[in-house]
Amino acid sequence: MIMAATDTPLALVVLAAGKGTRMKSDRHKVLHPIAGRPMIEHLLASANALGAERLVVIAGHGRDQLETALGGRATIAVQEPQLGTAHAVLQAREALADFAGDVLVLYADVPFVRTETMAAMLDRLHATDAPAVVVLGFEPDDALAYGRVVADEGRIAKMVEFKDASEAERATRLCNSGLLAARSDALFALLDRVGNDNAQGEYYLPDIVNIATADGATCAVVVTTNPDEVAGINSRAELAEAEARWQAVRRRQAMDDGATLIAPETVWFAWDTQIGRDVTIEPQVVFGPGVTVANDVVIHAFCHIEGATIASKVEVGPYARLRPGAVLEERSKIGNFVEMKKAVLGKGAKANHLTYLGDAEIGAGANIGAGTITCNYDGYFKHKTVIGERAFIGSNSALIAPVRIGADAIVAAGSAVSRDVADGELRLVRAEQLVKPGWADEFHDAMKKKKAEKKG
Repeated sequence: MIMAATDTPLALVVLAAGKGTRMKSDRHKVLHPIAGRPMIEHLLASANALGAERLVVIAGHGRDQLETALGGRATIAVQEPQLGTAHAVLQAREALADFAGDVLVLYADVPFVRTETMAAMLDRLHATDAPAVVVLGFEPDDALAYGRVVADEGRIAKMVEFKDASEAERATRLCNSGLLAARSDALFALLDRVGNDNAQGEYYLPDIVNIATADGATCAVVVTTNPDEVAGINSRAELAEAEARWQAVRRRQAMDDGATLIAPETVWFAWDTQIGRDVTIEPQVVFGPGVTVANDVVIHAFCHIEGATIASKVEVGPYARLRPGAVLEERSKIGNFVEMKKAVLGKGAKANHLTYLGDAEIGAGANIGAGTITCNYDGYFKHKTVIGERAFIGSNSALIAPVRIGADAIVAAGSAVSRDVADGELRLVRAEQLVKPGWADEFHDAMKKKKAEKKG
């Protein structure tokens, strides 16, 4: 946990009331995932590291989706109609009626603000000059239509929205991210005084700075050195750009931590992917959530891995799929076109080709032949297959669960096994081979004659 220098109680107010029309989606904008995690969850993970006592999410369109996603972790305050950002924050008043402390205002569609940046804002709020409001500013390469912060040595003289700014104010490079910190009593008192006499006819949150400044209070700006952390996401294109930025940082981190990425731009990590040292990842590998990879692992090209635990010295792929519950123990191997789901592959065990292992436990040193499948589903229930240590499963075998194959047992190729196989036993399940000499020749002759008669 990263704490600000102050021990003042903290509340988070997260704005998420926008309709997200540019996203053109039935899903709430802030629930769209980046690296397999909803964008609002990225933000909350960083903010919660500050040890906040209260979390209020301002909702409007899609409120039910937010309530479901947050699962009781936040108080939902509704902004209806949406009359601007100041009006939005005012909706948190009731939820924070008995709260005395600092309030940090965040935006759910600005998901990558670092904990350290938030802590810096709170520390500035408690500096000796006691600013009434602290704003997070940034200096982008292109200031576009962002609101401007007119400041001198970190003290704000004026905040202005782009549409209301003069040419001189628009020339200012310091922009407003929208994030701010204030003490709860001062915040709501200032919000009550915000008007809507502006180009949009809305109640702007930055106006509280101008009101406080007019009262003679100090307001301050903290400037992030990385404009990307305050980039908002309003469209599918911006979502893709945010994903690309996140992935670029994560790939670099993986390599800095000792992994080899043969073609880094083709590897896609999830938000919680854990990669050990001396791991080699070949091109076109995708990690879904819940993957842990130990040291000295090789993941070959074109693998999709989600919810899996991979021990040291394991080899995966190419073209393998590991689904949730897959556990590969030390020195085991999954080869091309092998799929695992809710299955454990024991130490040194191998499944080299064209195999499905679901709801299964495979013992150490077992060898699973090409084309083997565990028939785990009867149309109603899932059943388990247990394969003992050093067992050998011949190619193109079907293991019909629930079934147990003993240690050192051999299942002959092409067998459909529906009863347990004892330790050291050979199980051969095939229909008797029928041979009819000359039958094929007679068949071909008859068919050729028939085809010729049709042409005539």
